[in-house]
Amino acid sequence: MKRSFFVVALVSAVLFLAASCTTVNLPAALGDGTIGSRTGQASGTIILGLFGNADAGMLAAAANGGITRISTVDVQVTHVLLGLMTTVTTTVTGE
Repeated sequence: MKRSFFVVALVSAVLFLAASCTTVNLPAALGDGTIGSRTGQASGTIILGLFGNADAGMLAAAANGGITRISTVDVQVTHVLLGLMTTVTTTVTGE
């Protein structure tokens, strides 16, 4: 009886953690909002809300794409394992 309860609890915990991954897209339009011909991306990962490894801002994304006039910005935020690890990816378009 104790073993079956432990197995059910373990399976429930694994399913809960697996289902805790969420992705949110946050689009924004700058200027007239038309999509530019160039695209740039910047990504960064944050662990435990304390440690980050890269600049995921729109200026870094614009620099990566060789963009001087930003038209649109799309930020994708993905939380894994109840926010223990968060990945932010910024995509910009422009000229």
